[in-house]
Amino acid sequence: MTVSEAGITSPFSQNVIAIVWDFDFTLSPRNMQAPLFTAYGVDEQKFWKEVNVLPEYYKKAGVRVSEETAYLWHIISYVQAGKFPDLTNQKLRELGSKIEFFPGLPEFFPMIQQLLDKDPFVEYDLKVEHYIVSSGLTEMIRGSKIAPYISGIWACEFIEVPAGPDEDFQKKPKSGLISQVGYIIDHTTKTRALFEINKGVNKVEGISVNDTIPENARRVPFRNMIYIGDGPSDIPCFSVVQKHGGLTYAVYPRANENKYRQVIDLLEAKRIHACGPADYRNDSETFFWLRDKVLNIAQRIVEEKKSALYSQIKSGPRHTS
Repeated sequence: MTVSEAGITSPFSQNVIAIVWDFDFTLSPRNMQAPLFTAYGVDEQKFWKEVNVLPEYYKKAGVRVSEETAYLWHIISYVQAGKFPDLTNQKLRELGSKIEFFPGLPEFFPMIQQLLDKDPFVEYDLKVEHYIVSSGLTEMIRGSKIAPYISGIWACEFIEVPAGPDEDFQKKPKSGLISQVGYIIDHTTKTRALFEINKGVNKVEGISVNDTIPENARRVPFRNMIYIGDGPSDIPCFSVVQKHGGLTYAVYPRANENKYRQVIDLLEAKRIHACGPADYRNDSETFFWLRDKVLNIAQRIVEEKKSALYSQIKSGPRHTS
């Protein structure tokens, strides 16, 4: 248990700085599904063109389809049509190893933690945790080379063999080709993931995102959080993190003027605190900004802990001359 400056007893030591990442075009220069199309010889551009017209196509039948996650059902359609003939969750995880990343990854992750592996931070066991919140595919992220450095993933998931009537629910689900969508994250439900990280839902059983927990008693206060994205779909997350005292940052690929203009618009609209190239090497502007902000948050945490400690100490009697 720790005691905050407000005098609230917290079950958490609040020694965590959380960096929450979007994935496509934030960590990776391409859609993460690119290796899937390469593996099966499927025309990637054709697939995405089909996905883009799905909402209007189904609208003719009076059915609404989410623009952001329609691709999940289209992947299943490709499985059923034999274009992804042996696609399982395990296969997706294997394909995740082929995801391309921006310069400096995954080396950035241990490098940023090393900033805190020295005094005065090591005394307080300060840690940086990284989270992925994406409308991409959980299994592909789990198979990627950054997976060992990630503390939690909120993304989309597939069911292989669905439970039927009179199923024996004590047994493990059967394995097979993916056939249903099991879990969906889009740009609005991303904000729910932020509150789950904030409250520690992913770390402690029995805590729900709907539980009332004072901010000063939560596992990762928003003021200890940095959200990194690349564009307008991240605006809900940018807004939530900023509103609650956290930091926001947008990235763009070097030499891509359209993406640069997009994040500059976000900056001018005060949706983000800063922006920079999607380059995480230790001599890049983005690395410098993230390094400085992590150190600033860490120093504040140390000062708050010292203040909380000294506020509980009452000086004993002393000899007088």
